[in-house]
Amino acid sequence: MFKLHRDFPIESYNQDGLVSMHNHDFMADERFASAYQRGVCAAGKDYNWHWRVHIGLWAARNAVKRIGDFVECGVNAGFLSSSIMHDLDWDSQGKTFYLLDTFSGIDLKHVTQGELNDGIADKNSALIRSGFYLTSSESARKNFSQWKNIKIIEGVIPDTLRHVDANQISFLHIDLNCAPPEIAAIDYFWDRLVPGAIVLLDDYAYFGFHHQKVAMDNFAQSRGVPIASLPTGQGLIVKG
Repeated sequence: MFKLHRDFPIESYNQDGLVSMHNHDFMADERFASAYQRGVCAAGKDYNWHWRVHIGLWAARNAVKRIGDFVECGVNAGFLSSSIMHDLDWDSQGKTFYLLDTFSGIDLKHVTQGELNDGIADKNSALIRSGFYLTSSESARKNFSQWKNIKIIEGVIPDTLRHVDANQISFLHIDLNCAPPEIAAIDYFWDRLVPGAIVLLDDYAYFGFHHQKVAMDNFAQSRGVPIASLPTGQGLIVKG
């Protein structure tokens, strides 16, 4: 046991596949705790995603300073996006948050053969049965009814991307759990990302999601941009 500033006692961080002895006193920050709890409220459960949400809030706090709207591809119950909107007092920002999801799990017509071979269909079914994946948008719409400056777009990516009418985007969060729609999303929005825009990839380096990493690495190489691989399992791109 050791103590960080603010007399906050911390042992090693050990959650969500990440073990670290490094400073993580952001967990004692009241602003962070309030935003994180709003995410828990949206999901109905605490998944111990503290460091992942910390990265998401960092990204959003930087992106909100730039011109452009926010887009999330893969909303589900809205854990991260609810945390962000609570943290930024969203309706005061003069931006729109576009929220895209099937609200029914993964559409298996849009996965690779490699993902099928690795059991993505069984995993998808299990997540639906467990209640982790929503099976309708009703609860998500109720959750986001707190805010006015949002647009919920229900359906399968890439079919729904055209409904995002933002010409400038400063924050893009991609969490679709399979490669083809993720690449479709980042490719579709790339030219709308403003200089300095932040792209946060939820599963880029996460264990068991290597197909997404390979696909995103190929995309990044074609655009000449680097991806930061984070120990949270996320990936981070800052558009130059």
